[in-house]
Amino acid sequence: MGRSINLEGKVALITGASSGLGKRFAQVLSQAGAKVVLASRRTERLKELRAEIEASGGAAHVVALDVTDYQSIKAAVAHAETEAGTIDILVNNSGVSTTQKLTDVTPADFEFVFDTNTRGAFFVAQEVAKRMIMRGSSTSKPGYRIINVASVAGLRVFPQIGLYAMSKAAVVQMTKAMALEWGRHGINVNAICPGYIDTEINHHHWKTEQGQKLMSLLPRRRVGKPEDLDGLLLLLCADESQFINGSVISADDGFSL
Repeated sequence: MGRSINLEGKVALITGASSGLGKRFAQVLSQAGAKVVLASRRTERLKELRAEIEASGGAAHVVALDVTDYQSIKAAVAHAETEAGTIDILVNNSGVSTTQKLTDVTPADFEFVFDTNTRGAFFVAQEVAKRMIMRGSSTSKPGYRIINVASVAGLRVFPQIGLYAMSKAAVVQMTKAMALEWGRHGINVNAICPGYIDTEINHHHWKTEQGQKLMSLLPRRRVGKPEDLDGLLLLLCADESQFINGSVISADDGFSL
């Protein structure tokens, strides 16, 4: 007998949903039946995605969110719950990077990366978790899910992106700390660590000499596609994952071995 993940009746907030992995995450959760809330600074792109999801029979809402702005985070989460209902699932996906040697990192570079990848991710999760904890056992729903999108770079350092790796390593430890403190409130917190994924942001890179050289170092000489993360995302969002908490799962085709 076949079995599939059913997220009907659940509300999922996806940050960084205007492109790349965030866009794919929103599409996948919508296809599984969740009502999705699309959040990022680029609201025009979110509106285009909302139209796509609605044309496919899904339900989507758009909220403006700048994860580097604490007040924006609080306003966006409040708006999301007003528009769509209480949040059951958070996919904490916003992220940025720079490419440079550590000796070239400026204070502005450091703030740019850490304000989004670490500080922003923390306060988004905190704001959502506060509301989940406040609802507590009064809800009839079996549990809440927070999925932090880290990176294989948070587990293994690579040249030229040390700053990014540091910020994502913090997300890995943040995930474990949140799981430890919030698990008793019915909140499962886990992290996905993607390897190299072909998205619109880096698509051109894989055709360059440098990109081809990097690809030759990968275990199966290939980069992933956003849809390669679908199964893992759905598992971590599902009620069936209630015993998975504080896990940091690599999805990198074996690159971190």
